[in-house]
Amino acid sequence: MTTSHELPVDSDTRRLHDRAEIGDVQLRYATGTDSHDWALFRSCFTDEVDVDFSDGFGQPVVRVRADDWVASTAPRMESFAATQHMMTNLVITFDGDDRATCVAYVRAAHHLPNDTGDSDLVVTGYYTNRFERTLDGWRIAGVKLTTLWMTGNFGVFQRALAPTS
Repeated sequence: MTTSHELPVDSDTRRLHDRAEIGDVQLRYATGTDSHDWALFRSCFTDEVDVDFSDGFGQPVVRVRADDWVASTAPRMESFAATQHMMTNLVITFDGDDRATCVAYVRAAHHLPNDTGDSDLVVTGYYTNRFERTLDGWRIAGVKLTTLWMTGNFGVFQRALAPTS
């Protein structure tokens, strides 16, 4: 028996809700990055996250605390004059009730006026993000960027990735 504020939820309705929530998390990831809203960005992740940016950037695959991932991402993204991460074509598949994968196209523009040439680098590819249902809803447990191509000045990104002193 349900109370007046509880609606019976069949499996199809629940799955639609899950898809919407996963899509929202994927888009919050982009919005948090571009708006420098690091609390919003952090809200996308489980407490530990596998990060794979090895394709295109050569960074090692790591498992880190989400707080550390946010702390390392923030200064890099804030070093650009502007960024814009557009995510489309979300394809969500489920592995049981509490695990899912979202593959989403990404076009990520990074703008940084500089003296090395073009002020922009655009990364085009897709994310394959692994999601887990938590007590707080769906969260990203693994983020993997696959780069298909880049245009512009890679020096812009190298400058942003350079260690700060």
